[in-house]
Amino acid sequence: MDRDKLERLRARYADAAGAHMYDPHFAAVAASQFQGDRRKWPFAGVATLIGAPYRPEAQDSADFGGLDVALVGVPMDLGVTNRPGSRFGPRAVRAVERIGPYEHVLRMAPLTDCAIADIGDVSMRSRYDLAGCHADIEAFYKRLVGAGVVPLSVGGDHSISLPILKAVGADRPVGMIHIDAHCDTSGPYEGSKFHHGGPFRAAVLEGALDPERTIQIGIRGAAEYLWEFSYESGMTVIHAEELDRLGLDAVIAKARAVVGEGPVYVSFDIDSLDPAFAPGTGTPEIGGLTSAQALAILRGLKGLDVVGADVVEVAPQYDATTNTAQAGAQMLFTIACLAVDALKARRARGA
Repeated sequence: MDRDKLERLRARYADAAGAHMYDPHFAAVAASQFQGDRRKWPFAGVATLIGAPYRPEAQDSADFGGLDVALVGVPMDLGVTNRPGSRFGPRAVRAVERIGPYEHVLRMAPLTDCAIADIGDVSMRSRYDLAGCHADIEAFYKRLVGAGVVPLSVGGDHSISLPILKAVGADRPVGMIHIDAHCDTSGPYEGSKFHHGGPFRAAVLEGALDPERTIQIGIRGAAEYLWEFSYESGMTVIHAEELDRLGLDAVIAKARAVVGEGPVYVSFDIDSLDPAFAPGTGTPEIGGLTSAQALAILRGLKGLDVVGADVVEVAPQYDATTNTAQAGAQMLFTIACLAVDALKARRARGA
């Protein structure tokens, strides 16, 4: 080793504390995390979504305590068609103890860039009434969106996206980046139009979702025959088998071209990942995305006008390793970066 270089490193770092960074970008992140040479223990305190401050009292005020971004649990899985259990998803994702504060590819520390907090769970009147839960979710999110707060949610089954989209897209239909094993554009089953296999057909028919600005990525499995609506309505569908042939850069470019510059919602179903990476879900499908592929796609969406998002279908009781909740928490953190970046861009242009 070069002796002069070693002496320069010793002079700079031998007596430096863990929080002492010379790079201004790294120093700003460190300053938000350290008190002297101490930083928060990841295994201590109240568990929250992506380690954000816990502000459940914000739900009681008209402006949600002045928050810019709200992290919300939606513990409801009455709409599942296979294995139940995603009602425990928000709790499992909160329990993941090491997420953030820094996204090294996007070079962002989202919790320091705006007022963001975990505001707890949506209150629903009956654990037995699917339609009633949807009504409660929609009413809650209409309040949230009406207050100008960007909602980032953790389900719960994928049916929760319908009432959320009805709130987010109430004034104008939004585009959508949908990462999933299933298109979820089926019709009503067995007397129920609210199940998790059909939220996006219903959202289009409600006028909340623009199908021609919607792309569905990672689609696969035996239920393709149920998703005619995706094609008929003009959604873009990229099957999991196409990812390697097209390449991630092309998939990202296609997603950006489809949704354009308008408002966009991101919906991430954890079963988009192969069960090797996320076994804890209700409708696993082999042949799915790797966690690295999913992160790369999400990171490639930076700069889009993200106005809301969800991560759904984490069912921890089928996951002995906690891998699924770990993946869900990381996807949520990366999506939070996208939402915060979009919020800053809207403010910069006075929108």
